[in-house]
Amino acid sequence: MAENTQDTMPICPLCDRPIPPGVPQSLHHLIPKLKGGKGGPVVLLHHICHREIHATLTEAELARSFNTVEALRLHPRLEKFIRWVAKRPPDFQSKIPGKRRKR
Repeated sequence: MAENTQDTMPICPLCDRPIPPGVPQSLHHLIPKLKGGKGGPVVLLHHICHREIHATLTEAELARSFNTVEALRLHPRLEKFIRWVAKRPPDFQSKIPGKRRKR
């Protein structure tokens, strides 16, 4: 069996970094399941990227205005996160627990 290289690893569409085997990853429903997105399009993300999306935006905001990768990448807080995480290795995991969304 061939070894995975950065050329064959999936790429996180939010941060554009490879997702190595064994690194926490998750599927993000572009339209939240609770807002009618069950069975809809999903994207594979680093878990840290997925957590940041949900720490930043509510389900309603995701469904209404941020239901594409392009829209997510243009959100000011996510733009800042993407610039920060892009400097980290693909297997980087944050040690900071909990959500940071301000209500």
